[in-house]
Amino acid sequence: MFKLNEIKELIELVDKTSVHELEIENEGTRLCIRKPGKSELVHVQPTVVASAPQALAPLQAPPAAADNAQAQAAGQSAESAAADANLHKIVSPMVGTFYRASSPDANPYVNVGDKVGEKTTVCIIEAMKLMNELEAEVKGEIVDILVENGQLVEYGQPLFLVKPE
Repeated sequence: MFKLNEIKELIELVDKTSVHELEIENEGTRLCIRKPGKSELVHVQPTVVASAPQALAPLQAPPAAADNAQAQAAGQSAESAAADANLHKIVSPMVGTFYRASSPDANPYVNVGDKVGEKTTVCIIEAMKLMNELEAEVKGEIVDILVENGQLVEYGQPLFLVKPE
């Protein structure tokens, strides 16, 4: 059975080398780590569909209003980027299923507003039938929970935002 810190070390080793895939079996437990490649990137672009030209007319804003809206959106994104820069992201160390509690009827490990320490368990990531507890690794306050209970998560995906103390 693999421990979470062993899995993290293996992920870091794979990340730092030219190895793209590592598969290890230990005491009947198999661990497979794959580095994403350029061929796996997926680009999604929004598509607007209109059945008649009249449908587009109300959506068009006057040029001054459009410029104002773009400037306002840019200002908001700059503010949120500055706010996010001060927050610590707790990210998933592996691909798996995110669980906020140890069992369906148990209380969540943490909620928004809770204070956490470096060793505070914040969630469980289930990978290949193994339940891996994830610790905060930073002292602070949970500001946001970015994924839903039972959601599949990817390696490196942000799970929590923490305001460090």
